[in-house]
Amino acid sequence: MDKLADRTAVMALIKRLGENDLISLNKLIVERLKLIAQAKSTQHMARFNIGDRVGFRTHDGKKTGIVTRLNKKTVSIKTDDGADWNVSPVHLTAE
Repeated sequence: MDKLADRTAVMALIKRLGENDLISLNKLIVERLKLIAQAKSTQHMARFNIGDRVGFRTHDGKKTGIVTRLNKKTVSIKTDDGADWNVSPVHLTAE
């Protein structure tokens, strides 16, 4: 069975589910999405070490600095202007 047929079958099943089943399915989907996001974040986090020079974009432009800590979900950075930032590793580039 191809992916399009699988999606069609899943959509047909969802249309037959009641409210309680849809709520349970929603919780399952949200947990799965969190797990996927966590895996991506961990993969991106592994690219950096304390002391690495990194860059990231803000609404004011680009900032650069040094990695000071690897947190559970973010990377702590001391920017060149002396500010402390916690940034998702997805948004960081090696400098």
